[in-house]
Amino acid sequence: MRNVQISQELFMQLLRFHLMEDESCEREIKQELEKKLDRMVMRDLFGKSKTAPTKEEREQARKEYLDRRGVSESFRW
Repeated sequence: MRNVQISQELFMQLLRFHLMEDESCEREIKQELEKKLDRMVMRDLFGKSKTAPTKEEREQARKEYLDRRGVSESFRW
């Protein structure tokens, strides 16, 4: 299993939420975790676009990566 790094601020919010049962930071925790997940997915797609075993898999990952980045079809190579 891989390790995932989070900011110290998010870590402290998670501690407050779970250990002190402070639900006031729930919305911020959800937002930060969603951003982190999006960044992880983007990094994975970028890696697959460069290292997938077949050309078709690399191209599919490249297209999905560019779609998620919002790059228009006319701007792609």
